[in-house]
Amino acid sequence: MRLVKIIFWVLTIFVILAAVLSLVVRAATNVNSNSTSSVAWDDPSGWWDFYNTDSVVVAGTKISGYASSSVGDISLDCATTRSGDICATSNYGVCNGPGPHNSDGTCPSGDASGNLTGWAWNDTIGWISLNCDQSTQGGANNCASSNYKVSINSNGDFSGWAWNDLDGWISFNCANNSSCDTNNFKLNTSWVATSTIAYLTSSIFDTQQTSGAILNSIIWQGTQPSGTSVDFQIAVSNSAAGPWTFSGPGGATGNYYGSECPVAGIASPAAGPNKAICIDKSQVTNYRYLRYKIRLLSNTLQTLSPTINDVILNWSK
Repeated sequence: MRLVKIIFWVLTIFVILAAVLSLVVRAATNVNSNSTSSVAWDDPSGWWDFYNTDSVVVAGTKISGYASSSVGDISLDCATTRSGDICATSNYGVCNGPGPHNSDGTCPSGDASGNLTGWAWNDTIGWISLNCDQSTQGGANNCASSNYKVSINSNGDFSGWAWNDLDGWISFNCANNSSCDTNNFKLNTSWVATSTIAYLTSSIFDTQQTSGAILNSIIWQGTQPSGTSVDFQIAVSNSAAGPWTFSGPGGATGNYYGSECPVAGIASPAAGPNKAICIDKSQVTNYRYLRYKIRLLSNTLQTLSPTINDVILNWSK
């Protein structure tokens, strides 16, 4: 048995940096510009338009900006009102996930779940609640008597109801009450809760076994923050020139190796640092040359990414 350790360069993937910078640089909204995909509705006040102010931004931790309506601005965040930052005198906002909303305009516990909490504000009708459970925002949990919330799905579509004591229910999607055939509307954003992906492809490794070798397992060393993942594909050839077809278990090009080597009677968990990942030997036997591709996924909030320091390949003749 021969153990080959490939000392790899330190790779720290901050894959979300460009996206974060783009949000900082531009003030433009990421709400859909289509007139039927940028609005909410309530019976007394009519349409609430989240696009035309060019200020509403849906992010992984919070929603900022203000919508327009017949009763004036619907302010979603005290830090980004039409009058500027008023959080020092009135701290409120809508978080993407749990609260609290801090007086600096942040939602430190926001988790990109798409389940909104907190309050919006309008000078005419007052507070607008986005969730019956406001316990993380310093409020009460009233879900036992009135179960409602506003959420964002994997397509960026808002759904559900908000509540205001004067205007009553505010609908964010016609599908809430199956009225889309007669009144088709929803609020949609380009933001979705998803991991950012980065790839790294290795150089060519020569086992120097002219009759071929068998790749048994891979171990990677580094860090894996909560909510992130690391997995691999393998390509083999008997020519240093390839061809190189990267694949995972079963030889499928859409599969990745990411589980620990199995233990009898125990389901294999996802492998982390320093855990052996076993390779499908039927796909990698009797080849002299090999390469690997690493796939690194950030957390869905896109704030944390894995770091890889070393990759260890275990192969035999």
